[in-house]
Amino acid sequence: MPQIFSSRFVLFLKLAIVGMVLFLLGAVVLWRIVTSPLASVGAAIEQPVPFSHKHHVSDDGIDCRYCHTSVEKSSFAGIPSTEICMTCHSQLFTDAEVLAPVRASFRAKKPLRWKRVNDLPDFVYFNHSIHIHKGIGCVSCHGPVDEMPLTWRAKPLTMQWCLNCHRAPERFVRPREYVFDMNWKPKEEQLVLGKRLVEKYNIQSKTDCSTCHR
Repeated sequence: MPQIFSSRFVLFLKLAIVGMVLFLLGAVVLWRIVTSPLASVGAAIEQPVPFSHKHHVSDDGIDCRYCHTSVEKSSFAGIPSTEICMTCHSQLFTDAEVLAPVRASFRAKKPLRWKRVNDLPDFVYFNHSIHIHKGIGCVSCHGPVDEMPLTWRAKPLTMQWCLNCHRAPERFVRPREYVFDMNWKPKEEQLVLGKRLVEKYNIQSKTDCSTCHR
């Protein structure tokens, strides 16, 4: 039976198939890199209003809990409502163009669609209140938010990163009264203080899967 395709065409077809497979593998690898938690570390997230934590916290001295109202009693820290923003901005910078979306939201009674910067997958359970109750400071997970003109993710928030703390909480725990103090530094060696607080706050080194995956 005569050969239907020439050897050159067969070679070209094989190379095309190999090239397509390599292209698909490269696309998958690139997608995994781009969507990796590490890719978003340090990258400011575009928001409907360019909110500056540095201005509100460092310059004006506003406490985290004023805007994140449920952080001490709920699993979710809470995203400030437009009404909270307007508590101040009905009196301050009332004509600022940058705040036009806030005023429009307030008039229309439609919330601003803020984008979550530190967003965990749906299959991960995280509770803000228990971490605060056990003496884990905001800066441990969110970085120096008080110095961010625009907010970005400071930590990778991967499972391994979380486990590093869960396995040795004494390296991170602080007195509860300083949880919201972004500039707090221990007056003694952290491990000495941490071991004492771990016992005082009854902190358990929970690393089993059911702790976060429920």
